[in-house]
Amino acid sequence: MEYRELGISGVKISVVTFGAWAIGGFMWGGTDDAAAINAIHKAIDLGITGIDTAPAYGDGHSERVVGRAIVNRRDKVQILTKFGLERDSKEGTFFFETLDTDGKPVKTYYNARKKRVIAECEESLKRLGTDYIDLYQHHWPDPGTPIEETFEAVDRLLKDGKIRAAGVSNYSPQQMDAARKIVPLASAQPPYSMVKRGAEGDVLPYCIKNRIDVVVYSPLQRGLLTGKIKADRKFPNTDDRSGDAFFKPENLKRVHEFLGKIRPIADAHKATLAQMVINWTIQRPGITAALVGARNPKQVEENAGATNFKLTGEEVKQIDKLLEDLKLEV
Repeated sequence: MEYRELGISGVKISVVTFGAWAIGGFMWGGTDDAAAINAIHKAIDLGITGIDTAPAYGDGHSERVVGRAIVNRRDKVQILTKFGLERDSKEGTFFFETLDTDGKPVKTYYNARKKRVIAECEESLKRLGTDYIDLYQHHWPDPGTPIEETFEAVDRLLKDGKIRAAGVSNYSPQQMDAARKIVPLASAQPPYSMVKRGAEGDVLPYCIKNRIDVVVYSPLQRGLLTGKIKADRKFPNTDDRSGDAFFKPENLKRVHEFLGKIRPIADAHKATLAQMVINWTIQRPGITAALVGARNPKQVEENAGATNFKLTGEEVKQIDKLLEDLKLEV
């Protein structure tokens, strides 16, 4: 496993980092805590030391599961969590509504006011069972709160030793400029995959120029690029993929055709499609690490195996050429 430092923070994470969204159950149709804990233990054993979570993933459930999993293992991991979203807020700005794991409507709000950020950090520390967070990231920009106010709170947390480094998620370059006036940014976390490469337009060039490390999320496009989801797959209404345009039958069909064309490259490395996609991702210019979700130890083993080989320059060119011809309706 390879490890890379986030900015000049001193925080190093594994290039394949454990994404803990799914284990929270929220928008993923349920979870199995025992399997999730075993998955985290397997990840640590295999050198995947970065664990990315957030309070929004199941109203704190993902953080609680991570906290249980790292008992007596805190010194072996780097905890990346987030702030700035809450349920049923009395002062926040409405973000979206979805269904909870029990099928009940849940409203999520932006709230990155200074007082809330300080309080939310304490709540996360308690759920995680630790006295510091390695990387604290603003989950989504809050249209109701000036970025400067939000990062004044982050600056206080840094000075108090509650967090080791600060990052942002889903931020534009202009928003990162505002945050950097208050505190150094160690990282940015945009969505990025073979089929969703908008970050290449502005975020990645900005981060490269300003020495901000990039930890991308959804590199497998929520399972789409594993080749395991068939065109007739039906998702429950508690799984957000049920309404995701990437999972429309026509897109599933086109992606399967594309994956069939690149499968021989994976076979040449004795790798799975998912491993090849992850390997391609962590080789992209400006990308430091990829967050890859797992619900059980078997999935973790597959993810970790993505670092056991390296695609050649010619193979990357072949994949990129085929991607140019892949047209999805999203």
